Amino acid sequence: MSKQPHALKIETFDNSKGGSTFFKAIGHPLALPKIKAILTKLEGFQSIAVFDPHQFMNGFAEIYDTSKLNISESLVQKFEDIDRRVLGHSTKPLTELIHSKAQVLWVAAFDCERLLNTIRHLIPTSMEVISFDAFRIPEDMLSQPKNYLSPLNFATNFAFFRDQNDLHTRLVTANYWTAYSGGKPIRIWFNLINERGGSIHTWTEDYDKPNQSIIIDSQEIRERFKLNDFLGQLFIHIVGAAGHEVVKYALDVYNDTGDIISCTHDANSWPADLYAGLPAPQEDETVILWVQNSHPCPIPAKAIGLALMGTDEVSWSSLSVAPFATLALDTKTLLPHARWPEQIEIYAGKYFVRPRYEIIKNKQRRIAHANVERTDLKNDPEIAKLKPLFGKSFILPAPILPRDRWRSIALPTPMSTGQMELPLSLLIYDKNGKEILNHPLGLLQRHQKMAYEIEDLIDNNAFDFGHMELIYDFAEGGYADGWLHGLFRYEDKKLGYAAETSFGAHIFNTIITYKQEPQSYTGHPPGLSTRLFLSLGDGKWNTLCHLIYPASTPWHATSSTSLILHDAFAKPIATKEIKIPCSGSLFWVAEEIFDQKERMAAGKNAYILIQDKTCRLFGYHGLIHEKGAFGFDHMFGF
Repeated sequence: MSKQPHALKIETFDNSKGGSTFFKAIGHPLALPKIKAILTKLEGFQSIAVFDPHQFMNGFAEIYDTSKLNISESLVQKFEDIDRRVLGHSTKPLTELIHSKAQVLWVAAFDCERLLNTIRHLIPTSMEVISFDAFRIPEDMLSQPKNYLSPLNFATNFAFFRDQNDLHTRLVTANYWTAYSGGKPIRIWFNLINERGGSIHTWTEDYDKPNQSIIIDSQEIRERFKLNDFLGQLFIHIVGAAGHEVVKYALDVYNDTGDIISCTHDANSWPADLYAGLPAPQEDETVILWVQNSHPCPIPAKAIGLALMGTDEVSWSSLSVAPFATLALDTKTLLPHARWPEQIEIYAGKYFVRPRYEIIKNKQRRIAHANVERTDLKNDPEIAKLKPLFGKSFILPAPILPRDRWRSIALPTPMSTGQMELPLSLLIYDKNGKEILNHPLGLLQRHQKMAYEIEDLIDNNAFDFGHMELIYDFAEGGYADGWLHGLFRYEDKKLGYAAETSFGAHIFNTIITYKQEPQSYTGHPPGLSTRLFLSLGDGKWNTLCHLIYPASTPWHATSSTSLILHDAFAKPIATKEIKIPCSGSLFWVAEEIFDQKERMAAGKNAYILIQDKTCRLFGYHGLIHEKGAFGFDHMFGF
């Protein structure tokens, strides 16, 4: 990994502690004008004493310019923090405050009334006190007002959002928060931000029914608020969040004529140093990386870079990006010779959340996302020892779509800076769970071009659809860290339309647990149940779904799966029961499962909940137009 000279030195996510709320709190659009006002006020003081009890101040200074402030001293409360550097000063114990000649004490903390009462006797009577509480967002925006940095107060996320010419965006999710709060309603605050980073419009929506559908369509928003064309991002804040601080959604990008559709999903709201899994273009393609600044500070020139996977030669962008602004970065400008199936690493410097990329070929467009490349993982020697109890252990399952129409392609994607080699096999199953092929891939090197077209491997085997699994295979040695990822591309054999999706591996359907696997939607591992959300098309599109029943070790012979059609207010309309063989899969079209009468009863903005209390399924969803354009992505659960 090359050094990132302009990366932000902020904590956004730690895999042991979870996401950091602090950077969300100081980067919230409603906090921004208050922070600017406080900084302007602080510039008027000749001397400022900083009290930094929680190690927040240096992170604050990464986002906001404090160079004009006359800092005279930095104070800390913890003995172990003494002598570290805060805003250029070596820290002193808080007891020195009583001798301070500073005009103002700037306290880098929220909810600090009790703290200030404790140290009031140390504060000189002539000293003014200003704390981070001065730039709290409005109290009625807080789910837990008494604990400002509660993750539930900042259940926020960004979404790529565009309504430009004939290109539109549709965000779909459900009010899963009210189901966790005992029926309390939620309110969502939306801030539509344009390409330059300016706020176009803000508004709120109220939702009071558990699991009712939430649909924000760019065309409807544009018409309702009489807006012009826009391209940028939608900031989403859930007020009244419970159970989950993560804002999950599906995102459809489509056009008027029906020949463009992409299905992708939430942005993963914690900016990372690196992202990977960005495919290089084919000769006749353009790959656009959408750089969407997630902070109220600019991204400087040469802070964003691209490198071919397996190399340390980074090409840095000479372009800067304004706060909250959007930049369309053509990968060919930085890596002109990169070609599929080469992969690109994104040096992001913690400036933006998981980014979208758009592939343009003739008049066709499709959007997908890169994934977080972990920088903290090391070889886990225990994974190679799991086989006796965990069988295949980690599995990355993906559809093989009906072979008479689509090509299915797998591209293993290194997703950790420590993955110098990947010891893998590719398994292929038909829909009934019969293993068709176990194809060892050996020790794949980080720099290898490693795309595998399923048709080349099973051309003489007659089955209509099924699924593939990437698993660890230590026959030739090697190591693993459990962060196995892949990109899966699907191409229409006749019409040329394409879609792609990417995800990571998990342990599936074992009663014995290993660390946090098998993962569970709610509660602690093992995850042995299914609750997947399937959004439906708006009438122009048919809804595709591919359910896979992966099993690390043999589990129940078949699933006991319910497909439950709900109306927009979460009322169940109809239920279909299906059974999927263990290690098998089911490809289906929602409009063929539920008849016209049932779909009419469900009405507009309906959705399907996929439930199974006996096993963990993995699902992929998509939309398809009669002209042939389709989108495809993995599903989310709650």
